[in-house]
Order: sequence, then C-alpha cells, then structure tokens
Amino acid sequence: MAGTPMMPPNMVAGNMDGNAAAAAPPVPGTDMTGICFRDQLWLNTYPLDRNLVFDYFALSPFYDYSCNNEQLRMRSIHPLDISHLSKMTGIEFMVSEVMEPHLFVMRKQKRDGPEKVTPMLTYYVLDGSIYQAPQLCNVFSARVGRALYYISKAFTTAASKLEKVGYVDSEDESTPQEPKVAKETIDFKEVKRVDHIIASLQRKLPAAPPPPPFPEGYRPPSTTEGEQGPETEQADPKLPSVDPILDQGPAKRMRYS
Repeated sequence: MAGTPMMPPNMVAGNMDGNAAAAAPPVPGTDMTGICFRDQLWLNTYPLDRNLVFDYFALSPFYDYSCNNEQLRMRSIHPLDISHLSKMTGIEFMVSEVMEPHLFVMRKQKRDGPEKVTPMLTYYVLDGSIYQAPQLCNVFSARVGRALYYISKAFTTAASKLEKVGYVDSEDESTPQEPKVAKETIDFKEVKRVDHIIASLQRKLPAAPPPPPFPEGYRPPSTTEGEQGPETEQADPKLPSVDPILDQGPAKRMRYS
C-alpha cells in the first residue's frame, strides 16, 4: 500500500477513457453508469489483486474522498481493515466479491454502527475497467421497457397482417362464386319409418268418394285425331272409380343395398 502512488482528484479525469484534457470529476454518488475508467499505465506498473484493487479504485471518479477508507489511508492503515472501519460511522467502501485477476466488486455503504450498514451503490472492476453497476429499479425499468417495445411491435405486425387478410376476404366476397352442390346423405331407417306410416294410413282411411257426374247438357271439348291417343281416351265407365293414391297400395321404392 505504501508504494502505490496517490493521485489528487483533479488529475483523475485525465486518465478516464484516454482523455488528456483535465476536467472536474462528477460528484460521487450520482448516476455515472454511462462512464468507464481505466488507467493502463497503472495496470502496466502494478498487479491488480485484492491488496491493490482499492488503490486502483481510488484513482477513479467513483471514489469519494470523504469516506472512512480515505481517513485510514491518511493514517497509513489499510483502507479495508474491518477492525477499524467497524468503529467508525459514515461512508465507506468494501470489497464484496473477488475473482482474481478479472473481477472485483466494490460496494459503497453507509455505516451507522458496528453491525448496522446500509448499501448505497455497487461498482465492479472488470479486467482493469471500472464501471458503476445500475440500480435494480433501473434494470427492471429497462427490461420492462424493452419487453413492451417488442410486444407493441408484435401487435403492430399482427394488426397489419389481419388488415391484409380482411382486404383479401372482401375481394373474394365481391366476386361471384359458383354454388356448391351439397351431398345429401340417405338415412335408411327414416325411409322405412315413412313407409310404415304411409301403409298404416292406407289401412285406416276409407276409400275416396267417386267424382261428381257432369251436369246435364255438358259436352267435353272435342279433340283432333292427331292429338287423341291412348292417354286421352276416356276411361271405361263400367270400371269402378278408385283413388290413384290410397287404393293403389304403397308406392314401390328403390331398394338400397
């Protein structure tokens, strides 16, 4: 720790993203998820491990110089010494997870007592680049917004396709279509039932009365010889009159095999 050089805050911005122009760093604790810090010169000089990762993090604009860790550094005490940090109150940084040498997770928290701490922000060092982790509410908001975008896009696409289908259907309805002959099915049980009803009616009903005689002096109109035929010849008056429907018996129907 003693051999690691410390840089003042006004020199931090010159190392961020390779920008050489000096600028005032943003206030720590604000939303800085859109920036990234990397000091390649420091990485080429010192190894990045759990003992030196805090000194490297202190060079970034994410570091708060009013934290308790900075007070320990000024007293030549390791800034992550929990025995001293637990006796202090205020803002502090802690290394929560370590996967040397690629990933280091730093947590900014507020200590109100030896056992009472409140997490505030999270930072991570990934292969030498330092980022601020987004808050959980921002992650949910971004994911929900992306899901709503794709759902809205899907509904728009479906609506456009349905409009095309409706347009084609209206064109098909306007064009005349040939009527389709439906195939009729024959129920043989129904045919036998109708035959039985007709036969029972013929047995119950009396014979039809004879037709009334022609009035006196009535002469049927004469027809020419060419039009006369076997169909126009008068029936023999001696034959008894019969009803053509009831007295002829049940009509012969075609048998279905």
